[in-house]
Amino acid sequence: MKILVINGSPKGKHSVTLQTVLYLQKKFPEHHFDILNVGATIKSLEKDFASAKAALEAAEVLLFSYPVYTFIAPSQLHRFVALMKGLDLRGKFASQITTSKHFYDVTAHRYIQDNCQDMGLKYVRGLSADMDDLLKEQGRKEAEAFFDHLAWCVAEDLYEPQPEPQPEFHPVPVTPLDYEGEKDGDVVIIADLDPADTQLVHMIKRFRGSCRQKTRLVNIREYLFRGGCLGCFHCAVTGKCVYTDGFDSFLREQLQTAQAMIYAFRIQDHSLGPVFKTFNDRQFCNGHRTVTEGMPVGYLISGPYSREFNLQMILEGRAQVGKNFLAGIATDEADPDGQIDALAARLDYALKNSYVLPRNFYGVGGMKIFRDLIWLMQGMMRADHKFYKAHGHYDFPQKQRGTMLKMYLVGALLANPKVKAKMGNAMTEGMLRPYKKVLDKADS
Repeated sequence: MKILVINGSPKGKHSVTLQTVLYLQKKFPEHHFDILNVGATIKSLEKDFASAKAALEAAEVLLFSYPVYTFIAPSQLHRFVALMKGLDLRGKFASQITTSKHFYDVTAHRYIQDNCQDMGLKYVRGLSADMDDLLKEQGRKEAEAFFDHLAWCVAEDLYEPQPEPQPEFHPVPVTPLDYEGEKDGDVVIIADLDPADTQLVHMIKRFRGSCRQKTRLVNIREYLFRGGCLGCFHCAVTGKCVYTDGFDSFLREQLQTAQAMIYAFRIQDHSLGPVFKTFNDRQFCNGHRTVTEGMPVGYLISGPYSREFNLQMILEGRAQVGKNFLAGIATDEADPDGQIDALAARLDYALKNSYVLPRNFYGVGGMKIFRDLIWLMQGMMRADHKFYKAHGHYDFPQKQRGTMLKMYLVGALLANPKVKAKMGNAMTEGMLRPYKKVLDKADS
């Protein structure tokens, strides 16, 4: 096979993910590997795409290789995917290799799959590896097994089925509202806004008019980012980004000081688009610290959001991990005026009542991954470690020795058939006893 490796890591040849590709290149010398370092050279590729175009068109298999950054692929790879869509690559095979700590690797993989299928590529499910897997015998076996499977799929012409074609999306017009009257509070609307995009302009204007709090608009398209996150960990100790464009200070002093955040964007390539991805990736200056915990968030989205199941998971997952109340997602698919007004009403309720719900699986699972990661890397990620200690995030089950001892006792009783027969409903009644005390107190 003639394989083009699309290396989306901003670290280029120094990418950890790329090492798995180089290992496979050595183990399977009968196949030809070319490597295109798109993450490290995206600015030059935006100016001249000719060499990338030739490499893409000459390949039989496109193999995406990248680290998972904030739920999806790095912003540099987002931009390259957008450039790829200008080519006719139909019929080629595609797959991917990622490395991460498995924090929402599923949404990253689905993002690449959805875009590959948009281009008519024959997609084969990829390899999601831990950052350290290549250093272990089992990890190397799994990498080789993945490649064997990929080669077999190409030989047999087997791939994931293409989704059914969707009808063309037609947005429902929005009625803007004037921004009238004196209001208190501070709700920041963070938008990727082309002023010529009247639909999104009207959605924002509708929300500002309907919102009970004072709002301000920040158009991140106008921010002079020097680049996307480099994954350099320069910020791990001090929280200070290696870039000198002032984004870390802007984030903390202008955005995170608000009472609530509303994000406004048009769906691009099954995501928030490259600009918002740069904005999200650059927030790694906060490390893995949930610094906006308790802050309500909401979304104004132009596009067929109901079709974007992966994007839905990302937006809910971000809110859950951050422990932010998701006040609503208003789209222009049906009754956008009503949706936007409802978002404004729920946001007002959340702010007035400090409404925050406990995390669900998306949040609990994500935070447990972060908990274990920061505990192991506390010597380097000092700011994260300090934050996790202060906020009680190190909730390891082995610390709950009293509960563990009780479970040993219960287990011993249940293992004895005679004792178990005598217990009858005592077990269930015992489990309910603490809850009865709460209910009795509620009556007083």
